[in-house]
Formats: sequence, structure tokens, C-alpha cells
Amino acid sequence: MEIRFTEIILLIKQSRKNALNAVNAELINLYWNIGEYISKKIEQSVWGDSVVTELAKYIQLNEPEIKGFSDKNIWRMKQFYEAYKDSPKLSTLLRDISWSHNLAIFSRSKTIEEKEFYLKLAKRESYSFRELNRQISASLFERTVIGSSKLSKVLRENSQDLTNTFKDSYVFEFLNLQDPYSENDLQRGLVKQMKNFILELGKDFLFIGNEYRIQVGNSDFFIDLLFYHRGLQCLVAFELKDDKFKPDHLGQLNFYLEALDRDVKKQNENPSIGILLCKDKDNEVVEYALSRSLSPTMVSEYETQLPDKKLLQQKLHELFENDEK
Repeated sequence: MEIRFTEIILLIKQSRKNALNAVNAELINLYWNIGEYISKKIEQSVWGDSVVTELAKYIQLNEPEIKGFSDKNIWRMKQFYEAYKDSPKLSTLLRDISWSHNLAIFSRSKTIEEKEFYLKLAKRESYSFRELNRQISASLFERTVIGSSKLSKVLRENSQDLTNTFKDSYVFEFLNLQDPYSENDLQRGLVKQMKNFILELGKDFLFIGNEYRIQVGNSDFFIDLLFYHRGLQCLVAFELKDDKFKPDHLGQLNFYLEALDRDVKKQNENPSIGILLCKDKDNEVVEYALSRSLSPTMVSEYETQLPDKKLLQQKLHELFENDEK
């Protein structure tokens, strides 16, 4: 393709995208308006609940070419309206994602805070329907709220918003690892399943390599996994441990960060960040270990199975109750 035509191609693609977005927004508007109309009629006792079934049959009989208006779908439109009618600030977000994405969010989220969380996430990350469902199943909302990320003092003082960048816990159920497994098994699995791994990390992460070699003096050292984060504009080193966190794990990671900043980091990039991924951790031990760390590091734990959503919701409820006291 000649270079002089590339701008025309970009214009065509952008126009098509704008057209699809406009169609989607109008579809969401239609479903909202239908849901609002039915909800208010039932609330005013003008119509009974059976009207939804009657409406679906009427559409099928008189306008058979109109598809997608079964009684089940019409009830969803009513529920959709009722889920957000008191949250006008979310109106734009609803129209920025597809109906299937909206359906997954409002039907699987219990609170308006959880709904807002996934609406913003789906828009920001441009998740497919499958990816969004996976994050809901992995209880990302609960883990994000509960997980007050254990950061070193250097990271806590960083002016950038790191809350949505790193997590206190990660879920690697896609690896299908069976106990016992080694750090090598974990590393090989994450590299092999890199697409799913980056989905769990966040789409701003770019994979550089595993067993990334750094040379200090006459010795070679190898970082388990090295990434670059586009938003933070820095290298991110992951060290994997198949056991519980120990304070001496940080010494190795801090050494790697120093080597990266001296020999690998470019001048325009920010200081490198280190993530220690452990199978388990004692939060008090982590806090003590990080209290005097001079490197931008954090300690996270990982699970190889989907977390118990009910247990996390219970912990979340207890957290809110404690905040109110």
C-alpha cells in the first residue's frame, strides 16, 4: 500500500467505528426507553407484570421481522433501567459499551459501586465479552477494594495513581497448575499463557522477556519476568516464589531494580518497579519488610484457582462495616 493512501484508510476505519458506536448508543437508548416505559407503567399499577409476556407475543405476531424482543429480553430492559435510574452519572458509560457487556455487568454485580467499577473497566480496557466475564468471575472488584496494596514507602509517595495499576492479589486459574509445582512450572505456564496473564495484569503491560539476563561485574543474573508499562513509562520486574513471603526475597528484587536502572533503563523512563509474587504472605511481615525499603517494590500473592466470591463479598461487607464505626 502506498504511504499517501494510509490517511484515507484511517479516515474510513474511524468513520466505521464512529458509525458502530452511534448504532450501539441508539440501541442502548431504545432498550433504556422501553425499560423505563414498562417500569413506570407497572409502578403506577397501570399495567401488571403479565404485560411483558403480552407485549412479547404482540411484537412476534404483528411485527415478526423485529427480533430480540422476547419476554425474557424485555424483562432485562426493565431491570436495566431500574438498575441505573438513580445513577445519572453512569449514563454515558452505559452507551459506550455493548448491550451484551451491559447485560453481564448489571446482572452479575450486586451494588452500584461494583457496576460502576466494571463499566469503567470495560470501557478503558476495551474488553471482549469473554474477557469481561472472566474478570467478574475472578472477583476483580472485591479484590481491588479489599486489597490495600502493600507498597514500599517509595511507591506510596509516588504521585501517580498506582491503585488501578497493581493488585494485592492475582488469579492464575488459567494455568491449571496442580500441587506440587515449582517456580519454573509457574514461569513456563505464565509465558505460555501470556495473553491471559496480561489480561490479569492490565493491558498497558508489554512483555519484554523471561529469564531476562542482566550482567553485574563478571556475574550473570536472571529476572523471572520483565515487562514495560506504557502508562507509567517504566520497566516492571516480576519475581516468582512458590512459597510464602520471606523478607530476604526483597533483597534479590531490590538488586535487580538497581541493575535495571543503572544499565537498562533509558533516560526518559521512570525508575523501575518490582513486584514480588508469592503463593502466600503475612501482611504484617510484608509491612515490616517494606517499611525501610528504598526501592519501588510491592508484594502480591497469587491464587491458582478462582477465589470464593461469597467469601470475598463477606470480607467486603465487614470492611464497610468497620469503616462506618
